[in-house]
Amino acid sequence: MTASSTSTVAVYGLDKDDAAEHLTPEPFNDYGRTKLEAEAVYQDWASKDAARALMIVRPCVVFGEGNRGNVYNLARQVASGRFIMVGSGENKKSMSYVGNIAEFLADTISGAPGIRTMNYADKPDLSTRELIDVIQQTVGIRRSRLRLPIAVGFAAGYVFDLAARVTRRTFPISAIRIRKFVSDTTVNTDRLEASGYTPRYSLAESIRRTIEAEFPASERLKA
Repeated sequence: MTASSTSTVAVYGLDKDDAAEHLTPEPFNDYGRTKLEAEAVYQDWASKDAARALMIVRPCVVFGEGNRGNVYNLARQVASGRFIMVGSGENKKSMSYVGNIAEFLADTISGAPGIRTMNYADKPDLSTRELIDVIQQTVGIRRSRLRLPIAVGFAAGYVFDLAARVTRRTFPISAIRIRKFVSDTTVNTDRLEASGYTPRYSLAESIRRTIEAEFPASERLKA
């Protein structure tokens, strides 16, 4: 019998740049903790029969057509013309395109008996500046040179955190989101690369495909 479980790199915890599968998980929120608990359930199942095969896949940020997550929200903000870069934008981000990861999961349904754990990210990683450039080019917005120093970005995040506590509302800006935005958030994919898997779409092409599907031509601003 064979099973495949989709987990998350959130099991590693915060500030674990280039996190590899051998690291001891230290999830910092309920999402990461419950995913780790689910992994344990599958591992218990696999350990009860030596003939069973289990692949635990830990993807990083997933984006693509129909996904309303962080990449979509960033693209919408850029498309609105109200985006302002915080920091230099040279920090790296690992991401996973839904089309690529779906094909990878289909390829890993069968496998040798035993338990395997593997991170998933489409490499090479893009810097935040490169990611914004691709989005701006696709939606037709000229590259902006306006940047906020990181300290100013954090200050704005704390102001919104205070406003959220007072008003009990959720705002798109917070100190933790600024922290994640300006940090390197990458994962190690040595095991994935050793498996021989090659993604069909590059990250730049994946981002363009997503924006073209999610933002009709009439919604894309022209420089």
